[in-house]
Amino acid sequence: MKIDRIDVFHVRMPLVYPFRTAFGNNSSIDSVLVRMKSGNLLGWGEAYPWGAPGYSPEYAGGAFLVVRDFLAPRLINKEVETGKELQSLLSPVKGNNFAKAALDLAWWDLEARRQDIPLYSLLGGVRNEVDVGADFGIMESVPLLLDTMEKALAQGYKRIKLKYRPGWELNMIAPVREKFPDAVIHVDCNSAYTLEDLPMLRELDNFNLAMIEQPLMHDDLIDHAALQKELKTSICLDESITSVEMARKALAINACSWVNIKPGRVGGLTNALAIHNYCMKNDTPCWVGGMLESSVGAHHCLALATLPNFLYPADIFPSERFYTEELASPAMVLSGPSVMKVSENPGCGALPDMYLLEQCLVSSDVINSK
Repeated sequence: MKIDRIDVFHVRMPLVYPFRTAFGNNSSIDSVLVRMKSGNLLGWGEAYPWGAPGYSPEYAGGAFLVVRDFLAPRLINKEVETGKELQSLLSPVKGNNFAKAALDLAWWDLEARRQDIPLYSLLGGVRNEVDVGADFGIMESVPLLLDTMEKALAQGYKRIKLKYRPGWELNMIAPVREKFPDAVIHVDCNSAYTLEDLPMLRELDNFNLAMIEQPLMHDDLIDHAALQKELKTSICLDESITSVEMARKALAINACSWVNIKPGRVGGLTNALAIHNYCMKNDTPCWVGGMLESSVGAHHCLALATLPNFLYPADIFPSERFYTEELASPAMVLSGPSVMKVSENPGCGALPDMYLLEQCLVSSDVINSK
């Protein structure tokens, strides 16, 4: 398949309310969308590093420039038959996983459309529905969090993820567990702690959590291994797992019991598949993470989550929870309590609304043959 043209868009999508995490408070989500053209076919991808380098060293403005100036030109007029070939063409550029992911996801969408099959079938998915969970950021008060959780559990959500940061710790999780003794709950620390916080982290063993997600530094494995030895609760690595090599090293030293896979963080679906397969071979369960992306990126995540070793409800959310207007169509919706149905249409199943994209546009450019 020859790549003829690539359009890249940096968009800023306003949120219904601010999303608060250990690395900051966000009132909008910055994302990079890519439209890849081959003949008469178009494929879409999305990377979502947000507006500032808080979750990772990348950010949307930088990812836009990396795609435009360094990555997309390497693909124009090239015959790309597999995701591995695409990754090989991009490999001279070091790091920049989110920027690479935007192109990788667009290629997979394009290839699924070329074959006239759903993306999840192309990936090797084994189900057409995916369990999803509910996530809650740092809120104004614990009573507000308890009320919000009560509504989510009444709606049938199978698990709850709670953002966790200094000042919103044991004094939050204790009343949560007291009110909801049987709910499946885990906390996401977003790299907010060090081993000096071991006494507090040990206390989390008292709350029957499904896991503690990324408690220590975003690029650490060794201290996570040391921490896991001290805890009964499973550690899940997110930010630290940026490649199959990092997954291999993490499992080799028992740094975690779960792996969260976000296609954007790991450089695309090609690498996400490799990490999934390695973890499955080594009896380590995975689950799919999300970054409040538009329906384009969320549909890619949904397709990925149909693979067999994704064994925990995914971070994929109904569009209306975060956005007044969804940038892409169709919007993400529940098909049942805590469940989303995967698109059976060719490709990932979603397309941006170009009018709404223009309303959110920060910058755009076109890369084609000169």
